[in-house]
Amino acid sequence: MKFLCDQMLGTLAKWLRIYGFDTFYANSKMSDAELIKISKDENRVLISRDKELIQIAKRENIKTIGLKTIDIDEQIKAVLNDLKFNMSQVLSRCIICNSEVEEILKDEIKEKVPKKVFENNEEFWFCKNCNKIYWKGSHYEKMIEKIHNLG
Repeated sequence: MKFLCDQMLGTLAKWLRIYGFDTFYANSKMSDAELIKISKDENRVLISRDKELIQIAKRENIKTIGLKTIDIDEQIKAVLNDLKFNMSQVLSRCIICNSEVEEILKDEIKEKVPKKVFENNEEFWFCKNCNKIYWKGSHYEKMIEKIHNLG
């Protein structure tokens, strides 16, 4: 399943990417018409807190998820409600640009990460699109714990 989050839902877009879902984030001011077009063209579920945008999307036969809360945990639960995901897809996407990440050999990133990160980690992932490098730092356990807690 692919999603589109409007500009009010940047944190949710990041979390859906952490879960491994292909998530377009409209981080700049895009018109409702542009969001509708992208949702239609790319077969994305439109997620928004904007009631008017949700109504327009429904008239265009676009799947929607209308959110009422600003609480990120509640937003995640609302989107993932009855949606199956596999833990193997978690952290498979770049949280910056939404591209899939690939494993990269430790020796290939020695000069690209801080010395302590290089010394303390064995596994690394790389986004070919935006050149971001990922590893299982202290934030990793917190993300996994949150995913398990939200069920």
